[in-house]
Amino acid sequence: MALIVQKYGGTSVGSVERIQAVAQRVYKTVKAGNSIVVVVSAMGKTTDGLVKLATEISPNPNRREMDMLLSTGEQVTIALLSMALQELGQPAISMTGAQVGIVTEAEHSRARILHIETTRLTRHINEGKVVVVAGFQGTSSAGEMEITTLGRGGSDTSAVAIAAALRANFCEIYTDVPGILTTDPRLVAEAQLMDAITCNEMLELASLGAKVLHPRAVEIARNYGVPLVVRSSWTDDPGTWVTSAKPQGRSLINLEIARPVDHVEFDTDQAKVALLRVPDKPGVAARLFGEISRQKVDVDLIIQSIHEGNSNDIAFTVTTPILKRAEAVTAAIAPALRSQSNPKFDEAEVMVEHNIAKVSIAGAGMIGRPGVAAKMFATLAAAGVNIQMISTSEVKVSCVVNTAECDRAVLALCTAFEIEAKSGELLTPNPCTDAINRVSPANPYTDAINRVSPHSSPTPPVRGVALDLNQARLAIRQLLDRPGMAAKLFGLLAQHNISVDMIIQSQRCRVIDGVPRRDIAFTISRLDGENAKQMLTQVAAELGWGEVVLDSAIAKVSIVGAGMVGQPGVAAKMFEALAQQQINIQMIATSEIKISCVVAQEQGVKALQAIHAAFGLAGSEKFVVPA
Repeated sequence: MALIVQKYGGTSVGSVERIQAVAQRVYKTVKAGNSIVVVVSAMGKTTDGLVKLATEISPNPNRREMDMLLSTGEQVTIALLSMALQELGQPAISMTGAQVGIVTEAEHSRARILHIETTRLTRHINEGKVVVVAGFQGTSSAGEMEITTLGRGGSDTSAVAIAAALRANFCEIYTDVPGILTTDPRLVAEAQLMDAITCNEMLELASLGAKVLHPRAVEIARNYGVPLVVRSSWTDDPGTWVTSAKPQGRSLINLEIARPVDHVEFDTDQAKVALLRVPDKPGVAARLFGEISRQKVDVDLIIQSIHEGNSNDIAFTVTTPILKRAEAVTAAIAPALRSQSNPKFDEAEVMVEHNIAKVSIAGAGMIGRPGVAAKMFATLAAAGVNIQMISTSEVKVSCVVNTAECDRAVLALCTAFEIEAKSGELLTPNPCTDAINRVSPANPYTDAINRVSPHSSPTPPVRGVALDLNQARLAIRQLLDRPGMAAKLFGLLAQHNISVDMIIQSQRCRVIDGVPRRDIAFTISRLDGENAKQMLTQVAAELGWGEVVLDSAIAKVSIVGAGMVGQPGVAAKMFEALAQQQINIQMIATSEIKISCVVAQEQGVKALQAIHAAFGLAGSEKFVVPA
């Protein structure tokens, strides 16, 4: 017998008929010999309706009262589903977040889970009842016992947190699509269903706007080794398994606010190649990295900064043994990238830098925590380490520094993030590549899990493509090029609870009045754009910065895949797909398993479709999302 947590979203319980269908599915699973906890969302568009009511009363409603209001939506669903199960003869009991023992921070509308008191929940399970839990909500640990909500998508978080606290065999997320697809089926009808995906890949896709799973839910699954499966509410198809590495025995206390960084990594076998003043037009990146790919040069980090006039800079890192080849290819193609539109830029300049190292912090706890990157930058600044390049992802922040400063940087980061540094050993995260089989052999779900193994066939380089149309870009011109500037900038953003996504530091250094300066650009939620611009503009003169520029008309398109590591040509194929559609790349940032490009907002959907087709991700079946 297995202990299973099932979660049903708003569309799955959007009517009485759908609630009765969910009850039949739950009843069937219980009759197969399993114990079940069900987590549900509010019915259909209930939450949207409640928000509309609130805004009709107040344009800026109090967050505490919003939590009181919005928490009622799930309470309707749990009562109706419990009644439906009881009508089938299945003992069931409905419980709110507070009744089930979900204890959170005292943060209204965006609380994180501290721990779950499972005594009452376990007692009902042992009595043979199906426990139907209101997702998305909990209660603060303060004496007032305030009702709190976890933010939109919080029912996913509730379900996986309960599965972790109960040490359930696995957690099923039921939704309106058949599993995790290679992209949004609303934008590409031929999106293909994946049998399995690693937790790290899913973290990137979820955080890039793939709405099937909430990033916080994936973070908990990764940290506690909870096997996840995403399935359709309308069929019995096996869905998609999200596989996790073996957990490291984390405490269930401070479940969502435990330390965000698990590992510090470093690589001293790196060199940097930069092309300065390349034309800002479609096809430049495709041409450069296409030639690099043909010469079998495997690059690591790639960044393209914001344009200056009609040109911009592209930089990439390689391992030192292939630096000569990379330098030769880049030098050969540079004359062909000569700018015709501005005589000031006669020719792209190649800049090569030896003796650099990549230092990274890694951990799934970084998601939605603005202060993590800022703390890394402040730590390096305090250690006197200057940052030459920055690359970010949902599970890693990497900085390129001088090799001579690498040991000092690693030691400082280990101390700051309370990571035990082992002498002479590279600290690395678990690869998170093996499927987990923790299901009882007697359970009928076992065969489905055993069939899923990332090693059963060659891993494709790209698993999914995501589009984010909800970002804005801020650029700070002429930032002082000295240790501590990035720490000041991102520390200010963290103080205002503004999360940053892509961070690009320009390679071109300008000396103004004897002081070297660089530009730095980053993307944030569009909702935070104006506030962030006003806040940074107020301090720019005091800190010696130049102009603060906001662009809200951008889109970010990304490819994700653990298989792209060590495969030259992946970036080139992405850039070529965009060039063929005459889509200009405004920024580039990469990690080991993700490549992201910023393009014009109106070209975002076309970019997604072109990249999805270029990597052959389309299937023959068309998925239609139910209304």
